[in-house]
Amino acid sequence: MKINAGEIRVGMLLEYKNDLWQVLKTQHVKPGKGGAFAQVEMKSLNKNTKLNERFRSSETVEKASLEETTFSYLYSDEANYFFMDPKTFEQIEIKKETVGDKGKLLTENLQVSVSFYNENPLSIELPNQVQCKIETTDAALKGQTVSSSYKPATLDNGLNIQVPPFIEAGDEIVVDTRNLEYIKKI
Repeated sequence: MKINAGEIRVGMLLEYKNDLWQVLKTQHVKPGKGGAFAQVEMKSLNKNTKLNERFRSSETVEKASLEETTFSYLYSDEANYFFMDPKTFEQIEIKKETVGDKGKLLTENLQVSVSFYNENPLSIELPNQVQCKIETTDAALKGQTVSSSYKPATLDNGLNIQVPPFIEAGDEIVVDTRNLEYIKKI
């Protein structure tokens, strides 16, 4: 799908120079002399390189069309995570490097959205909130009355996050998967 350079937004995937690029930064510039342009910083998903490019406002670029499908998480091995399509029971595997730190939040039968480009899985999107259990946490210090006093805690999946002082080891909490922050105690 063709879009104008002025419509490029952060996070979009573009097809450019026979590669797939994710937009990291974009800035619309209107110089005193000459036409307006969009200054775009992109990262290649295949080669892991960066590119700064200028597109005139009148130019069009090809936006990558992605297919999103819902899958259930099954299990993992040393290199891959395995998912199953709940409708067709077809199984797919996605490399751990593709998933990144979000993989630690995966639990059995968790519904995730997988984005495909040309039948290759590109990324997974977790639900916005997941339940986790506190494995260990520091003791709260008496007299800490500052409202923003948080303490470090380790979750049962190995992730380290900051939690309020009243949270103890063994508590069930809800974590925001987008920024790995504590939301509430269950």
